[in-house]
Amino acid sequence: MPKKIAAFGEVMMRLQVPGHDLLSQSNMLRYSFSGTGVNMLSALANFGHTGCLISRLPHNPVGDAAAAELRGLGISTKFLQRGGDYMGMYFLENGFGVRPGRVTYTNRLESSFNTAPEGTYDYGGIAQSIAAIHFCGITLAMNDAVRSHMKALALAVKAQGGLVIFDSNYRASLWGAEGHTRAKPYYEDMLKLADIVMMTEKDALWTLGMSTDKEGRKAQLEELIPAVADEYGIKIIAGTHREIHGDNSHSLLGYIYKDQSLVFADPLRFSVYDRIGAGDAYASGIIHGELEGWPAEQTVRFAAVAGMLAHTISGDTPKASEGDILRAMTEAVGDVER
Repeated sequence: MPKKIAAFGEVMMRLQVPGHDLLSQSNMLRYSFSGTGVNMLSALANFGHTGCLISRLPHNPVGDAAAAELRGLGISTKFLQRGGDYMGMYFLENGFGVRPGRVTYTNRLESSFNTAPEGTYDYGGIAQSIAAIHFCGITLAMNDAVRSHMKALALAVKAQGGLVIFDSNYRASLWGAEGHTRAKPYYEDMLKLADIVMMTEKDALWTLGMSTDKEGRKAQLEELIPAVADEYGIKIIAGTHREIHGDNSHSLLGYIYKDQSLVFADPLRFSVYDRIGAGDAYASGIIHGELEGWPAEQTVRFAAVAGMLAHTISGDTPKASEGDILRAMTEAVGDVER
């Protein structure tokens, strides 16, 4: 049964260098609009849900263009506010082989979203009209005012019986020196409110300061993820392990922890056209499966294939429908190198 889902987050202008050139090599850029909430809601709209973005755009033609793109992605602008003067931007240089992709942020802290004053959003009104709300660690890193909006919205949704979803999405460049130590109390606040969390064992080790004697990522995951769920009262934790190969292909292993059981999808190996936004596609698959009441095994397989397909298109926002993903799970899986 389709649900109305909101996401609280910034809309950013993505300025992409063509192909695999460095910024220093090119005098051309292609712009689009994205953000974790935008990507996730776009994917969920493709699955039949109603996605509503809670954000603030500037009162200028750039804000108008962003709002138009959101509507084109099937995202409701019902909770979108207008005010301020700037939109955050980032430059994207695509990686290739052993060279990673690179994102450079600009003008972010002065953006309309990050300077939204108290009273900008109607927390109670929003909470009454949605079934779930999504937050991410990138937004959490911005400033105290944004963190205050996040917590107030999460508390309002919980009070109405809705689901709170938190994607850890730790970004070292946003937290600065001693970032994990600075981030920990804010992460703990969100984890205590969250029903569904996207995270890895690295988040448990580095941000939450947990420890393990296990060696190897999977063994650490198997010990730490259940411990996090127990410590913070989280119903569902999901995420991925990624491996990058020398031929520019990637491998993805999806997992979900639910009902005290850790379930893995079959590992997938595939070529990469555009990596940015693929994690949001995976998260949207987890959220969709949970909202639809699927078994954990089906949910994690669906999410993993959603993430894989997102690597095959340009731009941040996933384009696959539920039917596209289900067909890939059954018909095209034999074409995937395992």
